[in-house]
Amino acid sequence: MDISVQNYAVAHLRRRPVIVETGGFVAGFDPATTSPSVNYATPLPGSRPGAADVAALIAAFRERGLRPRLEFAPGTAPAVEPALRAAGFTTEEEHVYLVCTPRTLTAPSDPAGPVVEVPCRDAEFAAIDAALSAAFGDVFPASAEGAARLRRTEEDGGAVRFVRAPDGGVAGGAGVSAPAVGTCELWGVGTRPAFRGRGIASAVTAALTGAMFERGAESVWLEYSGEGSRRVYERLGYQPRGNRLYLALDEEPQG
Repeated sequence: MDISVQNYAVAHLRRRPVIVETGGFVAGFDPATTSPSVNYATPLPGSRPGAADVAALIAAFRERGLRPRLEFAPGTAPAVEPALRAAGFTTEEEHVYLVCTPRTLTAPSDPAGPVVEVPCRDAEFAAIDAALSAAFGDVFPASAEGAARLRRTEEDGGAVRFVRAPDGGVAGGAGVSAPAVGTCELWGVGTRPAFRGRGIASAVTAALTGAMFERGAESVWLEYSGEGSRRVYERLGYQPRGNRLYLALDEEPQG
């Protein structure tokens, strides 16, 4: 599965407004944000970069005032990690990713569970963005750009789903990017603290996964943030299939 996930990562970055391809790497940038979760690079499967290739990649980030950062499945390009570490890159995070297929998907069985909705109004996308920001401790503050990215996800072949709160706001939601090379990534599953423990994450994840299978995706994959969320996903039919490594370069060389 590593190769499918890595090919997806390449195809997904090639959708960014600005793309730089150099030395076996693809870097995707969005000038509307400096978010590291949007502006990053990944290697082509089988890449064997040299020092000059890594230096060119670093320069593409530096000239935009961004921190050089990559996300990739290391098994698909074994020569990449040593080359990056030789240039000073260090581990930011490492995640096991889970994969669901139409054969393994198991929808929640509670008929009285949360009602999942499809956003259509600007106010709904803004409310989802705000809810996800709150769910993740405001690490990425809610913004007009964040709401716009959610709308683009829905309009460009991906999907966004949410559960409405009793006061009419948003209790929780998530998104999934448009499929590429037969798979797609489900991301941003979050529930406001006041509404946790009510099956919202499970309902939203199942709805998004099913929507992608209806559109012809052969699999959906995601990364999880803790053992509690992993159990939620595994109950829905997600299974561990591999690792993804995040490497970043923090300091600009002196001299």
